[in-house]
Amino acid sequence: MCGIALLASGIRIDLSSLHIDSISPSSKTHLGFSFNDLKAALQRRGPDSLGTKKLLLLHSNNSNSGNSWVSSVNEEAHVLENGSNLSESFAELVFLGATLQLRGVTPVIQPLVDSSGNILVYNGELFGGIEVGSDNNDTEILMQSLGKCCSQEHRTTYNFNGHGKGSVPDVLSVIKGPWAIIYWQESSKTLWFGRDAFGRRSLLVHWPTMEDPRFLLSSVSPTSSSLQDFEVENGTSGIKFWEELSCGIYTMSLDATKSDGKFLGEMQKHEWTNVMLKELIEWERVSIEPKPEELNFSRSKTLSAELDMTSASLGPTHASVSVLAQNVLTALRESMMRRVSLHSIYQAVKFGARQKETVPVAVLFSGGLDSMILAALLDECLDPDYEIDLLNVSFDGESAPDRISAKAGIKELRRVAPLRRWRLVHIDADLSKLTWETKHVLSLINPADTYMDLNIGIALWLAARGEGWICEESSNRIDEDKHVNYTSRARILLVGSGADEQCAGYGRHRTKYKHESWLGLHEEMKLDMQRIWKRNLGRDDRCIADHGKEARFPFLDEDVIRTLLDIPLWEVADLDQPSGKGDKKILRERAIQFGSRIARESNRKNFGSNRAANQASAGSVVINVPSYFS
Repeated sequence: MCGIALLASGIRIDLSSLHIDSISPSSKTHLGFSFNDLKAALQRRGPDSLGTKKLLLLHSNNSNSGNSWVSSVNEEAHVLENGSNLSESFAELVFLGATLQLRGVTPVIQPLVDSSGNILVYNGELFGGIEVGSDNNDTEILMQSLGKCCSQEHRTTYNFNGHGKGSVPDVLSVIKGPWAIIYWQESSKTLWFGRDAFGRRSLLVHWPTMEDPRFLLSSVSPTSSSLQDFEVENGTSGIKFWEELSCGIYTMSLDATKSDGKFLGEMQKHEWTNVMLKELIEWERVSIEPKPEELNFSRSKTLSAELDMTSASLGPTHASVSVLAQNVLTALRESMMRRVSLHSIYQAVKFGARQKETVPVAVLFSGGLDSMILAALLDECLDPDYEIDLLNVSFDGESAPDRISAKAGIKELRRVAPLRRWRLVHIDADLSKLTWETKHVLSLINPADTYMDLNIGIALWLAARGEGWICEESSNRIDEDKHVNYTSRARILLVGSGADEQCAGYGRHRTKYKHESWLGLHEEMKLDMQRIWKRNLGRDDRCIADHGKEARFPFLDEDVIRTLLDIPLWEVADLDQPSGKGDKKILRERAIQFGSRIARESNRKNFGSNRAANQASAGSVVINVPSYFS
């Protein structure tokens, strides 16, 4: 995980093509953070290195060449705090990059600048689409690919395959994996920025206003200033300075006016050029409404699988699993392998020989279906020499439903994979004693501002910190009565995001199905996937990355999404069946592959200790900050 940012000053920006008014009286709060505040927030995300480059654009009238302007790249010098005092003949773009290095064998410091004057800050992973060698860093490989691109006006029309001269959208459209990017293309004097089609990496934007005319991009809102800038209007909080940048690829094309020499920046949003990616974004399923005979056949197969699961005479490898469920399992296994292969974990090779004590990957673990499947798949894909941390947060000690299911889950994992050393990290917390932490997380979830966002954010932040206790181990035996303080050092955290959205795991899916049948269910799931960037992933990225950890989402792999969309909806979920059975049906059938009791234990998991509050929509209430801390 990295932290990236841009501060652009001295540019009159035209946002008309994005349907955003940049100069109207703003309802946005002025957020008075300093440049050092921003650097500190980014470096929490990228603790391995922090770099800054300043691009200075100078306008000059040349009698021979007419109106012209030049650019120069410098190390960090003086950075204007609000851009208001910059000379009209100058424009300034400051790029910041803080790096958590997880790829390659040599250190990389962002921003990267190539021989042509192009500048890149990147927060993401190349899991496919562009080839990355086992010893290469993907940010450097991406810089090389972008450096070969022609400008938009000279774009060639063919499918980019990682070689030759395509356009910047061609390159970004073929990437498989999460990303957010800020890239200066010197040849066209164009700033490119954006985030992947599902928003798996955070990128916040501040559009210019009368109060603050700068154009700003950042992975996170600076921590130290956010709380003091909450406004309270009609009992609600009102940080309006930042907003989540919508998924997509954007440009700001710069030019200097002939009349007054001011720099103009024209904003534009570009289309994805990868047809297969467009299909995933549209999220259209092959088959939605079943014929009666198709539904009956599907249910008979499910019943047969359940009989196998409960049969004591059959081991997990003999259980009946449909071809469709097997396809999902294969896609997920490949997704996991891409995310945990050792050549892609920089820390594992950084100090030479592999160290057994290193825990490179951990799982956010509730003991529920999604996290159990992730843990079992991780065991299959990760070198057996390594231990696996299972991170479990509880606000109610050992009696919390998630803690009970997690303890049951780790027992089953130890039975299925006895050669692996599993650690259940018990992370206990008391909300009444987390005043500083709560204020800090409030700044991280910004611009999200509901109690549900805060509650989820605190849980994710505590899990990513990894501070808790484990049961003492001696002679390969676990002593449940002896607790040892422990902090997980894993830099990669596996998260089950996307499973509920794609497999009808939410209560609202059941409600929609009840009222509008299969088509209504499909539209609700489609809506969830198309807004997951705004409701979940940006917030989750910011809370987890604050500890210098990277969240990876195996269920949101492009190939997994494609595989699930190719499956008829009634094979993915059957909401005529009871809760814990018909929801996420395809995943429950897959769980049989890892052992019959894994499926049973995951079915026992309570839907959460806040279920009653969620049913009452209490979580969607906007936070009243002063009363919250009074």
